Amino acid sequence: MKALLSPGILLLTLAYVLSQFFRSFLAVLSQPLNSDLGINSEGLAFASGLWFLSFAAMQIPVGWALDTIGARRVAAILLLIGGAGGAAVFALAQSVWHINLSMILVGIGCAPVLMASYYIFARQYPPAQFATLAAAVIGIGTLGNIGASYPTALAAELIGWRATMWVLAVVSALVAFGIWFTVTDPPKVVSEKKGSLLDLFRMPVVWLFMPLMIVNYAPVGAIRGVWIGPYLGEVFNQSTAQVGAATLVMSFAMVIGAFLYGPLDRIFGTRKWIIAGGLFLTAIFTLLLSVFATTSPVISIALCAAIGFFGAVFPVAIAHARSFFPPHLTGRGVTLMNLFGVGGVGVMQFATGRLFNVVDDGATAVGYQSIFALLGLALLAGLVPYLWIRDSLN
Repeated sequence: MKALLSPGILLLTLAYVLSQFFRSFLAVLSQPLNSDLGINSEGLAFASGLWFLSFAAMQIPVGWALDTIGARRVAAILLLIGGAGGAAVFALAQSVWHINLSMILVGIGCAPVLMASYYIFARQYPPAQFATLAAAVIGIGTLGNIGASYPTALAAELIGWRATMWVLAVVSALVAFGIWFTVTDPPKVVSEKKGSLLDLFRMPVVWLFMPLMIVNYAPVGAIRGVWIGPYLGEVFNQSTAQVGAATLVMSFAMVIGAFLYGPLDRIFGTRKWIIAGGLFLTAIFTLLLSVFATTSPVISIALCAAIGFFGAVFPVAIAHARSFFPPHLTGRGVTLMNLFGVGGVGVMQFATGRLFNVVDDGATAVGYQSIFALLGLALLAGLVPYLWIRDSLN
């Protein structure tokens, strides 16, 4: 765990805190953005989806850049231009399209930060430590979800959402400069093999992993990223502060889950069944949220927390996938998996936003029940091909 204390990794982890913040803060600002700019629930889902899809689209060039240019320059430059610049655009927004543009920019800026740290872990540390280190970064980074919950709601009420975003723009710029001056790139792999994405797609295991990666983060990302805010506000008439408190509960559950998942592969001697068991429970709790969507806010928040806790398997899934990639394709391999994982959330945000618009006929709860049912069933479907993959702790 000493790796986490190096200045470069600390700065990359702080950048990932910002990444987690930016993918989930819209849920808390749903009411003020609706009041000031007229953005409804479907519009928020669309903007959130743009963040995830721009983030995902950058994974292919980021993977190439990590293997050829290095983690330091890629992470620092993109975070400065996309992260800080996108937050500034958000702070200046006067219409819906400004918000959409800012979310695209911020998605680009956040795209390399997690994979940069994973690339360094994969290249410089023993394979057995990868899942633990990866989960620790996810766990610490998920503090961004906490910052994007009640603290953001409070900041929006005290200084306004625009001033809050200006603060985030400045912080993003400072972190980007910190990465530039502290991160040390691993030595380049000396290999006669000149691999590409095509080599990865020739591996059958990639095709079996793909459905799982597309849906594994979707319930957590979609609910925490957008839907928990409008859902609690419209179905249970929760205020911005109450929504902030609810997202805080779910965020803490995500942090605890990420830290607990990290060492489980070494404790139980399996990655596959930890992932499969955790995601099966996530699907069940998501479907229960659909069934009990109108019962009480306490039950709904508890179910959201359970989804956040059991759904925090992403670092273990990346570790399992990474064990099949050759060294010269490590960067492209882990970023390809990240593309599927984050891109899947983006597609789901578009799909759930459209579904809500079609299904909702004034009985607001029906729209949210449909969204939660879709997320739960999609997760169960993605688990099926994953069951054919062999276990690996390498």
